[in-house]
Amino acid sequence: MYPLLISAAQLQTLQQQGTPLAVVDCSFDLMKPELADGLFEAEHIEGAVQAHLDRDLSTHEGDAVNGGRHPLPPRERVAAWLGSLGIGNSTQVVVYDRNAGNYCGRLWWMLKWLGHDAVAMLDGGLQGWKAAGGAVTSGPATRPAAASFEVRPALRELVFTDQVVADLGRPPQTVVDARGATRYRGEVEPLDPIAGHIPGALNRPFTDNFTPEGFFKSPEVLKAEWDKVLAGRSASTVVHHCGSGVSAVPNLIAMELAGHGPTALYAGSWSEWSRTPGLPCAQG
Repeated sequence: MYPLLISAAQLQTLQQQGTPLAVVDCSFDLMKPELADGLFEAEHIEGAVQAHLDRDLSTHEGDAVNGGRHPLPPRERVAAWLGSLGIGNSTQVVVYDRNAGNYCGRLWWMLKWLGHDAVAMLDGGLQGWKAAGGAVTSGPATRPAAASFEVRPALRELVFTDQVVADLGRPPQTVVDARGATRYRGEVEPLDPIAGHIPGALNRPFTDNFTPEGFFKSPEVLKAEWDKVLAGRSASTVVHHCGSGVSAVPNLIAMELAGHGPTALYAGSWSEWSRTPGLPCAQG
């Protein structure tokens, strides 16, 4: 089982062995969501199916689990969608994108949230797969036979706005913001109504976890860098967030690669915080 990260070579081996496997392309363009389907049809890993951030990994219906720009669908609805992709509880899932891990981490985390441990991010994404000689194809996905996916106890913690507010500035909580430094400081804000950050939040842009080639840095380097970010704070107190609960996940994965245990995700993130009346916002 691969529960965290998988290399192109390891995925090729699983394919050759005939392991029960689902490869899911989560490529997206946040500023132009309508391009996602075209990206998939133009090129994807052979045998992959598609997950669309707005259509499959988020919801704007009344039963959304949380607020923000990309609210989570109810777990039972996600389970039904996974089953329609042929993903069952014994399936090894591999998620990837062509966006330096920005979007596929969302599905990785959602599967953990549904109690499915056998899910891994493809290190290096589509670009790394192609560089390793992996097979790609074009056109629409071929739908596999449906499977049954049963929701099980969550393997990762989801945190809500009221919990973040209750522990704001207290030692049991260390908020880490995965957005770029200029958005964190409040110098620019292209998506949300207020610029700035949650008071007391630390800043670790999710892109800092990757090499220039798009692979995760080594566990040793990640540990040193995260130790510097936390500056003595316990890793077990960390609550990750970003703009809408998507690009924060590479930070969560990086901490686990660095040897820390699972940490929490505030999926509503800045988009929910900044839209909630009365909550404090900091700049600088």
